[in-house]
Amino acid sequence: MSKETHYYRLAMRIFADFSGTIAIPAVAAALLGKWLDGKFGTDPLYLLLLLAAALFTTALIMVRKARKYLSAYEALMKNEK
Repeated sequence: MSKETHYYRLAMRIFADFSGTIAIPAVAAALLGKWLDGKFGTDPLYLLLLLAAALFTTALIMVRKARKYLSAYEALMKNEK
């Protein structure tokens, strides 16, 4: 495989991983928050609380994953030389 192929594969893996990391917690928090607000009549308390928690958790996970992918990118760069 060419070196460009390795970079494109890493980029696609990063894109897919980050997309899921952002979308899944946000959608789950929105659905659960709306359900809890409907059940307890607290519209939009639980929705906002869960979305804030999802945002905070997602940010922490993204930082950890970014560090992991930086290491993978640096390994590609090192192997290229």
